[in-house]
Amino acid sequence: MKNLITASLILLSINSFAQTDTTKSPFTFSGYLETYYAYDFGNPDNHNRPAFMYSHNRHNEFNLNLGFVKASYNTDNVRANLALATGTYMNANYAAEPSVLKNIYEANAGIKISKNKDLWIDAGVFSSHIGFESAVGIDNWTLTRGIYAENSPYFETGAKISYTTDNGKWFVSGLLLNGWQRIQRIDGNNTPAFGHQLTYKPNSKITLNSSSFIGNDKVDSTRQMRYFHNLYGIFQITEKFALTAGFDIGAEQKNKGSNHYNTWYAPVVIVKYSPAEKHNLAIRAEYYNDENGAIIGIGTPNGFKTWGYSINYDYLIRKNIRWRIEGRGLTSKDKIFIGNEKLGNNNFFITTSLAIAF
Repeated sequence: MKNLITASLILLSINSFAQTDTTKSPFTFSGYLETYYAYDFGNPDNHNRPAFMYSHNRHNEFNLNLGFVKASYNTDNVRANLALATGTYMNANYAAEPSVLKNIYEANAGIKISKNKDLWIDAGVFSSHIGFESAVGIDNWTLTRGIYAENSPYFETGAKISYTTDNGKWFVSGLLLNGWQRIQRIDGNNTPAFGHQLTYKPNSKITLNSSSFIGNDKVDSTRQMRYFHNLYGIFQITEKFALTAGFDIGAEQKNKGSNHYNTWYAPVVIVKYSPAEKHNLAIRAEYYNDENGAIIGIGTPNGFKTWGYSINYDYLIRKNIRWRIEGRGLTSKDKIFIGNEKLGNNNFFITTSLAIAF
């Protein structure tokens, strides 16, 4: 009997240790690193690509587009994220932020406000709710970002309430924001900005998304309200073929209180072909029309009216390591691109990158 009791106690201790040892920690740590080399055939002397490009924007040099380390905390009803980053993407997109904020890629916290439903309130610095392309290149179909993505918010700061249905098919969110891609408001601006996101996934092969922004990104004394909407669909047509189609449209008041607006719009289509498990090809066609320079002000007679096209090849070295090469061309109605020390209508560049997620 004594031996039986002793054996039982030993088994109980082992079982208790095993349960404790397998308890999942709420903390996780991750990171991302993307190096690149880009060659612009316009050969700009200052090594800067066109001013409306904010990612992979250095010519003829090896560089870091984005690198970050991230800590996350997740329980059933509390979550938080903090990521610090550097790279040419951060230099370009965070140029307007004060020094202490220039390296904050993500910093937010949230609480679940329903016991039975997936309903959350979060506040802080987030990745943008707009668009299908993010700053994390390994998640995108193409190496470089489209003109539409480069000139709409990559990040935002504020508070949001979000809800996902029990079957996971619908996601809806409402946002109160500091502004159009801002952490710190500009001095003299006290106008609240608002946004929404609605995503529908009827099945694993289709994603439909609608996102918006309403706000003023200037000082209150010259307030010009901006209204913007992003719509896209992602379709897995066959096992090897997939399609993304998107359309952005925006309008901003010409002057404070005006009933007249400067408008812009941008359609895009990307087709991806995956002939084998580790290989992907992607072809992109896009157009960006901003005649009055609401977003891309270049001061030419016809404004910014530019077609873009690219072809991209990926090789998945490992599941979390991706090598890419992309050829991309831009054609504008006006002569806005530097080439052979003079302005021209066309721009062509090649980019290659190595991205690692860990």
